[in-house]
Amino acid sequence: KVMPGKPMVGVFDTAFHQTMPKERYIYPIPYEYYKKYGIRKYGFHGTSHMYVSQRLAEIVGKDISELKIVTCHLGQGSSICAVEGGKSVDTSMGLTPLGGIPMGTRSGDLDPSVVTFLMKKENLSSDEMDRILNKESGAFGISGISPDIRDIEAAAKEGNKRAELALKAYDLNIAQYIAKYAVSMGGVDVIVFTAGVGENQKYRRMGICNHLKFMGVNLDEEKNEVRSEEAEISTNDSNVKVYVIPTNEELVIARDTLNLVK
Repeated sequence: KVMPGKPMVGVFDTAFHQTMPKERYIYPIPYEYYKKYGIRKYGFHGTSHMYVSQRLAEIVGKDISELKIVTCHLGQGSSICAVEGGKSVDTSMGLTPLGGIPMGTRSGDLDPSVVTFLMKKENLSSDEMDRILNKESGAFGISGISPDIRDIEAAAKEGNKRAELALKAYDLNIAQYIAKYAVSMGGVDVIVFTAGVGENQKYRRMGICNHLKFMGVNLDEEKNEVRSEEAEISTNDSNVKVYVIPTNEELVIARDTLNLVK
C-alpha cells in the first residue's frame, strides 16, 4: 500500500540452514510428526552465520569451499553453526530458537522430561512452561542475577557462586558444541566469535577456548583484548585459528534483496 509496484523481499533466518543433511535435522520422535507438522531442526541466525563465514574466507584469503568453520553467534540469543565448504551442515537451534546452548534467558537443550515433570509438580500450563524456558532460564536462571553476561561476570568477580556456576556451564556447553561440530565436519580449521557476547566479552572467549586446548586451540591473551572489530585472536602456533568478526545481518539482507530484485 505504501510503495505500490515495488518488489517485496522476505529474507529468512532459517534459509542458510536448508543445506543441512536430513540425518542432522530429523528428530528421534515418531516420523509421523515430521510429516504431519514439519517438526524438525530448522536453525536460526542464518544471516549472521552466513555473513561471518563468508567474511572469514575473505580475511584469510581462501576459497570458502576449502574451509571448515564453526561460527559462534553469542548474544542474548545464541547459536553455533558448522559451515563446511560455505554451507551450513549443522546448527544448534532447532524447531525454535529455544534449542542448543544455554543463552541469556533461554534454557537450550535439556532432558525433555524436565518439562513434563515441572508441569506436573508446579501445575503449569504449556504457556507458563514456555515462558519459564524462554524468559527465566539460561544464564539468568542459574545465576538469578541478570540475562546480561556482563552483570553475571561482575557478580562472579565479587564471589557470587551461582554467577560462577552459570559462567562455567555457559562456557562448557558452547565448547562441547564446537567439539561436536568437529565431528560433523571431520575437523575444524577456524572458530569465529560474533554478536554481542562473542564480539565483546574476552573472558567468555577465553573460557570457551580453554576447554578446546586438546584440539589445538590456543588463544593469545593480548590479541584477545579486542572488542567489536575484526581480528585473529589465536596464537601463531594454534592448530585451529580463532577470529572475532562483527556480524552484519543487515548487509546480508540488502545483498540478498539486490540479487532477488535483479
